[in-house]
Amino acid sequence: MALLQSSTTLVAVVILASLYLLQVYRRKQRTTRTPIRGPQSPGWVFGFAKILLNSTATTELYERWAREYGPVYKVPDIFGQSRVILWDPKAISHFFARDTWLYNQTPFSKIVIRTTIGRGVLWADGESHKRQRKALNPAFTAAAIRSLTSVFQCAAHKIVIAWDGEIELNQRTHCAVIDVQQWMNHISLDSAGIALLSHDFGALDGNDSDVAHVLNAFGSPAKISNLIILAQNFPSILKLPLPRIRFTQKLRLIVGKICQEMLSRARKEKDTGGAEKWDKSCLGLLLKAEESGESAGLTPQEVLDEASVLLLVSFETTSVSMTWALVELAQNPDIQKKLRNECLEFGPTLSYDDLTNKLPYLDAVVNEVLRLHAPVKEISRSAMQEDVIPLSEPLRTAAGNFTESICIPKGTVVVVPFAALNCSVSLWGPDAKAFKPSRWFEGDEGTFGARETLHGYRHLMTFGDGARMCLGRLFAVAEFKAVLFVLVRKFVFEIVDGPGVQIVDGLGTTPRPKVAGSDAGSVPLQVRRYEV
Repeated sequence: MALLQSSTTLVAVVILASLYLLQVYRRKQRTTRTPIRGPQSPGWVFGFAKILLNSTATTELYERWAREYGPVYKVPDIFGQSRVILWDPKAISHFFARDTWLYNQTPFSKIVIRTTIGRGVLWADGESHKRQRKALNPAFTAAAIRSLTSVFQCAAHKIVIAWDGEIELNQRTHCAVIDVQQWMNHISLDSAGIALLSHDFGALDGNDSDVAHVLNAFGSPAKISNLIILAQNFPSILKLPLPRIRFTQKLRLIVGKICQEMLSRARKEKDTGGAEKWDKSCLGLLLKAEESGESAGLTPQEVLDEASVLLLVSFETTSVSMTWALVELAQNPDIQKKLRNECLEFGPTLSYDDLTNKLPYLDAVVNEVLRLHAPVKEISRSAMQEDVIPLSEPLRTAAGNFTESICIPKGTVVVVPFAALNCSVSLWGPDAKAFKPSRWFEGDEGTFGARETLHGYRHLMTFGDGARMCLGRLFAVAEFKAVLFVLVRKFVFEIVDGPGVQIVDGLGTTPRPKVAGSDAGSVPLQVRRYEV
């Protein structure tokens, strides 16, 4: 084992040394056309790469740098490289209008996505992305999501039964300490399985599966090695037998196997007269796209990869958002009470239209959770050719001049910091860091004009924008609202050990909440029945 580790390290050093010489040459070819400003590097090897792994620090740093250096600036990265950060709304809008065409996934992202979930819509760029997304679009329209509302509510009612049982066992306190993160994982997996892939994983019924294990582990807090950090600039490192790489390969095998089984079953049922059942389902649309062929639809491998994408993404992001919602309600009892009162004005079951249009405070709470706790913290893209990005206000350059646009050379890595923008004082006012659902009812003329340029969902960056705007945003919001509606009517949520306990983002593929100072990925809350 020691010999293997030594050999791996030696290979890594050789690769890094070779790639560094190449990068030095490439860096000389990529001198920024517009000399933009930015912070000094804290170290030549890693730059700010390791510091920016801390999502809380990242949010504060990005905003501080925007105030100090202007709404477009560069941040030192690995081995003297730099990344360009977009904070200017007009610049961000320009960027998203060209995403997948002029701006593509970075080589690091390409390899990670391909290794984890294949060459599906998340991996693709340009015409390939357009073709794959077109095949998936019908499964995520409002009409399609409307029919899935009962699936979400049924899953939520299973949680009610399970939590009632937990509370029943504690006759003395009439409450139970429940790991809500685990249960939100269960509900996301079962809802995604039934709604998207016509398969019930049975996680809410206590069914233990390889898929549940590997998906839970995928997003759990994990220490990110220096080699993985370096791989962002030197993606060839990902070819080494690193533990995280082996795990993602295992993830793809397990998720791919279950998706293949579901697709095979659907094909058989469709061929034996069950076509009507599959016509409007997500799985049915995938099979229909497969029949159209590669030029207009999807290849068999792409169908499998899309199924894997749908399962992983719908599981991971929604479970994180719903967990944060319960945490915020526990930390803000007045908001929790107001939300419960609104939900109790309705019966136990709601239609999609009711959830969408008749519960304004539920809508505000969901929007505020999505604003403060974006599951995807930032995105990075590589410029495929030189681009001139317009600005909404003049930018002072490193030379002391002012410019109304910046020139981005081919190969530049451009970053849009979703989470930091969602909490930006310049976009959301002086109380931007506070959980305040009432902001969605208040007139906010001072900052609304600035964020109006951002065309994402409710002017948030949470679901992105442009060609890559989250395909399943209506699915995610509908599930989020349906589950929260059911749970807040039945239970009261409180922080274990009192309001002083701090819940923070953990380090992971999608940062999940965790108790500060704890290595575990659990989020224990005290849950008791709501008594009228």
